[in-house]
Amino acid sequence: MRERPYTLLSCAISLDGYLDRASGPRLMLSNDADFDRVDALRARCDAILVGARTIRRDNPRLLVRAPERIAQRSAQGMSPSPVKVTVSEHARLDPCAAFFATGDAEKLVFCPTGATARARARLGDVATVVDGGRHVDMGGLSEELHDRGVRRLMVEGGSSVHTQFLTAGLADELHLVIAPFFVGDSRARHFVGDGQFPWSPDRRARLVETRQIDDVVLLRYALSDRFTDN
Repeated sequence: MRERPYTLLSCAISLDGYLDRASGPRLMLSNDADFDRVDALRARCDAILVGARTIRRDNPRLLVRAPERIAQRSAQGMSPSPVKVTVSEHARLDPCAAFFATGDAEKLVFCPTGATARARARLGDVATVVDGGRHVDMGGLSEELHDRGVRRLMVEGGSSVHTQFLTAGLADELHLVIAPFFVGDSRARHFVGDGQFPWSPDRRARLVETRQIDDVVLLRYALSDRFTDN
C-alpha cells in the first residue's frame, strides 16, 4: 500500500447537524474568529480538497488570506496557498469558478475514466485533470496526492466527500464547529450521509479539544493513531 497524506477534515454544522440551508443564499455557520482559525489551518497544509457540489454551491476561493501566513509560506518555498483539489463525476464545473480563477497554486480535478476527456476539454486550460479510474476512490486519490508531494491534506466538504473519507478510515483528525442555531429542514444536507463508519458506540472517537470561539464551539477529534497535536 502506498503512503497517503496526514488528513484533516474541517466542517461547520448547525445544532441539528446540517451543512447549509436547502436553497437560497449560502448559510454562514461560523464567525470571523473561526474563519481566521481555518485560515491558519489552511496555511499549514499542502492541499485543500472539496467536492464538485461545494464548488457549484459555495464558489469557494480556498486561499490563505492573512498576509503574514502567506509570507511565511513563501519564506518556506511554498506557494501562497495550498494546491486545490476536487472530485467530479461528470465534469460539470465552470472553468470561471473562483476555485479555478483565483490563486497561483496548482488545481487538480479527479474524474472517473469515462469523464476524463470531457473534463480535459472543459477544464484543461485551468486545471490538471487526473484519471481516477472507473470510480474515483478516496484511498487511491490520497495515495496519488502523496505521490505528488502532498504531505498534509485538508478536506473541507461537502457531505459526500466527508462520508467517503470517514467510512474508508482515511481521516486522521476532525475539526467540527457547532453553530448556535437550527436549520430544521430535512431537504438540507447533513454533515455525513449513510455509511458504515469505523466509530460506533463500541469504538468511540477520541475527543482531544473543546474550545469556545465567540458564539461557536470547536470539537476536535483524533481519528487515527497518526494523530499529531500540533
